[in-house]
Amino acid sequence: MSTITTHDGTEIYYKDWGEGPAVTFSHGWPLSSDAWDGQMLFLVQHGYRVVAHDRRGHGRSSQTSTSNDMDGYADDLAAVIEALDLRDATLVGHSTGGGEVARYIGRHGTSRVAKAVLIAAVPPIMVKTEANPEGLPIEVFDDMREALFNDRSQFYQDLAIQFYGANRPGAGISQGVLDQFWLWSMQSGLLNAYESIKAFSETDFHDDLAKFDVPTLVLHGEDDQIVPVKDSAIKSARLIKGAKDVYYPGAPHGITATHQDQLNAELLAFLRS
Repeated sequence: MSTITTHDGTEIYYKDWGEGPAVTFSHGWPLSSDAWDGQMLFLVQHGYRVVAHDRRGHGRSSQTSTSNDMDGYADDLAAVIEALDLRDATLVGHSTGGGEVARYIGRHGTSRVAKAVLIAAVPPIMVKTEANPEGLPIEVFDDMREALFNDRSQFYQDLAIQFYGANRPGAGISQGVLDQFWLWSMQSGLLNAYESIKAFSETDFHDDLAKFDVPTLVLHGEDDQIVPVKDSAIKSARLIKGAKDVYYPGAPHGITATHQDQLNAELLAFLRS
C-alpha cells in the first residue's frame, strides 16, 4: 500500500496512476480516494498522471485525533504533492475536497499549481452567520452530528439518497452506487467524520479564494441538496478572479458519479485549454 508520512506522523494513503501532466484529486466527506476512480481512469486513458489520497481519518489513512480541520487537510495535500514532487499540477476537489484545495492555495500558494477545479465545493462558507445570512442554520450540522453519533450506518445510507438525488422523480442512480457510498463512508473514523463536519461547514474560505491566481473551473449541480449552489459555487465564482463556472440543471451533489461522462469531458477540455 502506498503511503507518505506527514510531519506529525500521520500515514496518508495515496494512489498514483499514469504518466503525463499531473492532476490531484481531493475527495468529498466522508468518502475516500476511490470516489474519484471514474475520473482517474478516464484521464489516465487520455495521457495524464492522476494522484488521489485518502484524507486523514478517511479510507486507508490513519485515524488521527488531531488536525481534523481544513488547515490539517491542506497540509496533508501539500505533503503528498511535495513527496511526489508534483509540479504544474491541476488540483481538483469535490465538496469538502474543494475546501481542501482552496485552503491549500491559501496556505501554500500556487508555485506547484497550474489550474484548479472546484466541484460541488463547500467554499466560501456553508453555515449561516451574520455575514452569510443565506447559509444553512447550525442546527442542520448539529443534527448531522447527532445522527452520525447515534447510528452512523443508517445515517450514511440515508445521506447517500440525498447525495445522489435518488429521492427525486426519475432519478436513475443504481443501488450499487448507493451501496458503495455507504461502504466508503463506513471506512472513515467516527471521530474523524464527526470533527470534519465542523471543518466543512464552519471554515471561512473567503481569504483563500482571493488568493487564487491560476485558471479555475467551478462546476455545480443546480439541485444539490447537500451544498446548495446559491450559497457556494455562485459566490465562489464571483470571488475567484477569472473563474469559469458551469452549472448542471437538475443535477445533485454527487455529479462525479451521476454525470460522470459529461463531467469527465468538461474536465478534459479544461485541462487541455
